[in-house]
Amino acid sequence: MSFTTNIKNEISKIEGENKNNLYELSAFIRNNGYFDNNIIELNTENATVAKRIYSLIKEIFDIKIEILQRKNNSFSKNSFYVIKIEDLVLDILKKALVVDDNNKKIERPLLVVSSNEDAIRSYLSGVFLSKGSVNDPKTSRYHLEFLIEELEEANYVSDLLNYFDLNSKVLNRDKGYMVYVKEAEKIGDFLRIINASNGVMYFEDIRIYRDHKNMTNRLNNCEQANIERIIETANKQIEDINYVKENLGIDILDSKVLEVVEYRIKYPDASLQELSDIIAFETGKEISKSGLNHRFRKLRELVRKAIELENK
Repeated sequence: MSFTTNIKNEISKIEGENKNNLYELSAFIRNNGYFDNNIIELNTENATVAKRIYSLIKEIFDIKIEILQRKNNSFSKNSFYVIKIEDLVLDILKKALVVDDNNKKIERPLLVVSSNEDAIRSYLSGVFLSKGSVNDPKTSRYHLEFLIEELEEANYVSDLLNYFDLNSKVLNRDKGYMVYVKEAEKIGDFLRIINASNGVMYFEDIRIYRDHKNMTNRLNNCEQANIERIIETANKQIEDINYVKENLGIDILDSKVLEVVEYRIKYPDASLQELSDIIAFETGKEISKSGLNHRFRKLRELVRKAIELENK
């Protein structure tokens, strides 16, 4: 069972106030229904969602409803359910904010819904039940989307999401419009908004695990890069030492440089900080990492000048 299905099943079992349930039903009819003056037909492939919508209609309007199970023509999908309403059709469409008193479709019932935060939550729940999907956080990317047929409704849904600062955006698709949210934290917020408590716990557990794993990987990568830099630096210093030995003679070095040369030969894999600690421990003389670096720079400069003279 997909993560989206789990979320839809969870929020389909939430009990709410009758008035707010009307907004949930409104969103479902507006986004997933066929209707005219005589009939309303609502479709879903999810049996739990079908029961939810059926119960809302019975609870709010107390009318006779027909619910049918039909086979989908696509071999990749299961049966789907059709909720058929033929009683009080216009009354339902008007009360559910689908059409106005002149029987024209309401494009943006924003002033009615946005004055009540609980109503917004219910409307977004209805949109998710009808057109929403969310990636399982175990997948490689975080993604919440709603596939909406009409641009005005897509912008409206995006506005309601952004009422909660979810950074929702609208993208044109071949068959309608995609309203989407990409940020993991914002998707978790959306699941809280629609009261998917179990979904939130699962999502956040996986998100925290992934964030921790990514942080560990970044630290490991950083540590590996540091090790590689240490080895590269030490190898260059040993190359300079070998050049001096073979071409100039080690006695040419002053006592301070000679000291760090001897310790570098003795501890070829040590970082400058480690070499500094070793020298301080063995000799009782403190020398900083920058002090070591300064002496190795003098060695490098000596080698550079010798090579230049050699090439003239």
